[in-house]
Amino acid sequence: MVFKRRERRSWWRIVIEFFYPRGGWYRAAQYVRHRLRRLPDQPHRIARGIFAGVLVSFTPFFGLHFLSAFLIAKAMRGNVLAALLGTFAGNPVTFPIIAAGSLRLGHELLGTRPRFGNSPPPGPNGLMEQFAGATSDLWNNILAPFGGRTPQWDHLIGFFHDVWLPYLVGGIIPGVLCALVSYYVTVPLITAYQHRRKGDLKKKLQEIAAKRKKQADEAADTK
Repeated sequence: MVFKRRERRSWWRIVIEFFYPRGGWYRAAQYVRHRLRRLPDQPHRIARGIFAGVLVSFTPFFGLHFLSAFLIAKAMRGNVLAALLGTFAGNPVTFPIIAAGSLRLGHELLGTRPRFGNSPPPGPNGLMEQFAGATSDLWNNILAPFGGRTPQWDHLIGFFHDVWLPYLVGGIIPGVLCALVSYYVTVPLITAYQHRRKGDLKKKLQEIAAKRKKQADEAADTK
């Protein structure tokens, strides 16, 4: 295979590079920007794809962001690859900020108060307890039919009301706003880049044509 890695990465290396890519986050951002600019599609379709990718980054559909971005981009007739690249807006650096803001706004909009552990304000320890408890119940319920276990729903229900639903509701407004900003910024940037690239290509073709004409004229003079 042409794009197959020469050395297979270990699991610990995959985890490390997920939180800190090789070359750093700045280099990763530059790579995404470079790929977006060179996509062979119309600027508004690329911008729609980025809109979809940024939007889903503000949702709690963890593990399904690629699929969600793909479906939204298809529905909007946007560029699918741009949508997948747009999900880069949600990464280990931005997720804590997105999560904290979405949870707080979500609870305010729903008129509820989070119940993280024993302390009302959502602290990191309580949030981790919610995730751990929901994960434990989920695995228990998956294995229940095979091991005679009793299904447990307390942590999952608590996670839904205290984390997932507020996250979803609170992420809609900032998600749409950031996605709209990304859209309206992307269209002129991609348009300008494509026009400049077409101009550079046209200039290069003219130089090649002039060079060939000169060679033909010199060959004709020598005869």
